[in-house]
Amino acid sequence: MFAVSSFKRYRDVGIVILLLALPFFFLRTNMKKPENLNAMDRAVLRVSAPVEFGASSLARGVSNMWDSYVYLVDVKSDNERLSYENARLRETVHRLEQTQVENQELRRLLQLREGIPGDLVSAQVVAKDFNAFFRVTRVVLDRGSRNVRPHMPVVAPDGVVGSVLRVAGDAVDVQLAADAGFGLDVVNERTRARGYVRGTGDPSRYFCKVETVDSADDVEVGDLLVTSGKGHWFPKGLPVAKVTKVTKRETGRDQEIETTPTVNFSRLDSVLILVTPPPDGEGQEGKDSKDKPKPKP
Repeated sequence: MFAVSSFKRYRDVGIVILLLALPFFFLRTNMKKPENLNAMDRAVLRVSAPVEFGASSLARGVSNMWDSYVYLVDVKSDNERLSYENARLRETVHRLEQTQVENQELRRLLQLREGIPGDLVSAQVVAKDFNAFFRVTRVVLDRGSRNVRPHMPVVAPDGVVGSVLRVAGDAVDVQLAADAGFGLDVVNERTRARGYVRGTGDPSRYFCKVETVDSADDVEVGDLLVTSGKGHWFPKGLPVAKVTKVTKRETGRDQEIETTPTVNFSRLDSVLILVTPPPDGEGQEGKDSKDKPKPKP
């Protein structure tokens, strides 16, 4: 048994020495010039060639895998950086677009202010009341003034908004042109036919009806109705509504006309309040009143 143990020990040592010597032996053979190779060297080269090829292929594979991993890590980092920059640029573009829209709206409001004579108070819409159909029924302005009184006209770049309903400190409630209590004398911009616009107060949509339009007057769908200037509250020529439906009646009876206000109340942001009173203190158009309009001359 002692002899067997000694043999195993010497065998293991010999295998270790052989394994350590083989690389040096292969290296020495590969470093020789071709003309100096003997039969043994050529045999060694034939044996070592597949091993060298396999080791080289394995090394290249590991190297390629490492390069690919490093590349993917870099690509992921670049993608995260580009995604962040893209989001930041989109936010910047959105902010610039919003600023541009606000500037355009302020420019239109300024042009409107320059085109209306008299004293005006500008204000921002800070609150809106919604009914069951999510329609604006009233707006609250952030600009109170000792000069603002009920029934004063409220206008926007797109046309007539309505009139002041009540004033409470810095808050001003506005009765919209589509409300049932609102009325206004208008003319057809195309034909100069006269009429009287009244809000309907319909909770599902914004629309008004036009009264006292004679059956002989020329009114068509798409016509623009503007303020007539009668009553001295609203200046002449401001857009009020567009005709959406016309029902002709027999001679002697007024036409049935439906219109849509030119102002989109849902997107209302800035308005002007006309605080200059009428010269003669009469004819308060837009006042919540049951008075019927005067017939056309």
